[in-house]
Amino acid sequence: MSKGLPAVDSSPADLSGGPPRAAPVRRLFVVLPAFNEADNLGPLLDGIAQTMAEEGLAYQVVVVDDGSRDDTIAVAEARAAHMPVRIERHEVNQGLGATIRDGLRAAADACGERDIVVALDADNTHPPGLIGAMVRRIREGNDVVIASRYQPGARVVGVPGFRRFLSWGAGMLFRITFPIPGVKDYTCGYRAYRGALLKAAFRQHGEGFVSEAGFQCMVDILLKLHKMGAICCEVPLVLRYDLKAGQSKMNVGRTVLRTLGLIFRRRFGR
Repeated sequence: MSKGLPAVDSSPADLSGGPPRAAPVRRLFVVLPAFNEADNLGPLLDGIAQTMAEEGLAYQVVVVDDGSRDDTIAVAEARAAHMPVRIERHEVNQGLGATIRDGLRAAADACGERDIVVALDADNTHPPGLIGAMVRRIREGNDVVIASRYQPGARVVGVPGFRRFLSWGAGMLFRITFPIPGVKDYTCGYRAYRGALLKAAFRQHGEGFVSEAGFQCMVDILLKLHKMGAICCEVPLVLRYDLKAGQSKMNVGRTVLRTLGLIFRRRFGR
C-alpha cells in the first residue's frame, strides 16, 4: 500500500519570453529499513509527519520491511491512510545491506535531481526533528549530510559503554585509513543525500552500490560516494536509545569482523 506525492513539473523555465514558470518543488524522500519494528515504527512515523508539517516539506516515506515477523507491516499500512507512505517488502529477511539498498534504489528511481533523500533507522532512536537541519545543509551545497555522534553538541543516551567504545574505535580507524574531509562518523545510518548524487551512484554501480550485507554497508556507501567526489558534512546527533523498544539487532562480534574485512578489502584492493 502506498500513498504518493502528486507529480511535479521538473522541466526548465520557459525562456521564450512568456510568463516565467514556477520552480519545481523540492521533494524529500525518507527511507526507513525495518525489521520487527512494530513497537517503534508508529511513533517514528508520527514524528516524521509532525516534522514535515513544521518544515513545510513535500515528502514521501519509503518503508522497506525486511521479512518482519511482527506487526511492522500493519503499523505502516495504518499510517499510510493518513500520510504518504510507500511500503516495499522482502518476503524473507535479507539483512540491512539489501534493505537499505532497496530503499535507496526506490527513492533514487522516484526522485528528481533536485530532490533530497534521507535515510534513518526505524527503531525510533534517530530524532526526525533533525531532518530540517540536514535538508538545509544540502541546500547550502553539500552532497551528503551525516547525523554525527562526534560533533560538538552531540549526545548518546542509553547505549552501553562497551558499544560506545567500539563505535569510537571504529571511527578512529576509518578516519586514519580512509580520511574524508568533514566526516568523523562513518557508520551512522542517519544521512541525507542529494538526489542527483544517488541517481548517479546507481547508474555507475547498479546493485553493487550497496555490496556489504551488514551494518558496515553504511561505510561502504560513504566510501563509494566519496570516490565519486561527494562533498560531505555532519550535524550533531542526539542518539536516543532510551526511546527504543526491544533489543538491538546488531551482532557486535560479527559486525567487528565484517568491518575489519571491509577495511582490508578497500585498503588493499582485495
